Amino acid sequence: MNTLKSLNFLQKIDLIDQHWSPRVIAEMNDYQFKVVKLLGDFIWHDHLDTDETFIVLEGQLRIDFRDGHVLISAGEMYVVPKGVEHKPSAEQEVKLLLIEPRGVINTGSEGGELTAVNDLWI
Repeated sequence: MNTLKSLNFLQKIDLIDQHWSPRVIAEMNDYQFKVVKLLGDFIWHDHLDTDETFIVLEGQLRIDFRDGHVLISAGEMYVVPKGVEHKPSAEQEVKLLLIEPRGVINTGSEGGELTAVNDLWI
């Protein structure tokens, strides 16, 4: 990686051709910065050992919780606390930056067909 060149989130995310398939663009200590395109509903899941940060670059993300929901628009962020069950969804395509520790599985312990391969760089 060229450390003397800045990264453009939207240029990186435009290289992705699948929804719900995060790609790593940078690391800081043990944390990864991932870009992802979302469309439709994800699954209910949690991350028992870590918080998860969602930063919306384009669009509007809805995150459902068992006791309500939050809407996150472009330029906004939300941190889901560790252990909190949640289900992201997007009526229209959302471009998103995720910040989470290296090795976090996107579907938590739920698994299934939406489980993405970890540590794919773009």
